[in-house]
Amino acid sequence: MNEARKAQGAGRRAQGEERLTLGGRQEIPYALSPMRYALNAIVVPYEDEDVLVDDDIGTRIGAPWKVVLYNDNIHTFDEVILQLQKALGCSPQRAESIAFEAHTKGKAVAYSGEFNQCFRVMGVLREIQLVVEIEG
Repeated sequence: MNEARKAQGAGRRAQGEERLTLGGRQEIPYALSPMRYALNAIVVPYEDEDVLVDDDIGTRIGAPWKVVLYNDNIHTFDEVILQLQKALGCSPQRAESIAFEAHTKGKAVAYSGEFNQCFRVMGVLREIQLVVEIEG
């Protein structure tokens, strides 16, 4: 009987089915292997795990948001000032004070307003890979 099973297994392998040996004892088709399922896993929280859900996002979009500019050692003051002028439409003096604050304190609020405008300002500042984020 074992000879018949070996012959069936050899016939399946000859047809191109890949098999995986677990611990040298058991062979299972590769398509059913635990590793294959692990690659397609969905993460679900445990029953007792708290999950925070923000149902109030609609009212927060218009709330005051801030674009925060972080200091980096890659861009020159002139590059940052020109990009701030482009993003904010402000004077060179205002852009220079924002850039200097980011340089000395590590970060500076470049813009404050509605989320959509903050998102636009952030996009312009990121054109030259400035480090910025939106805080709400």
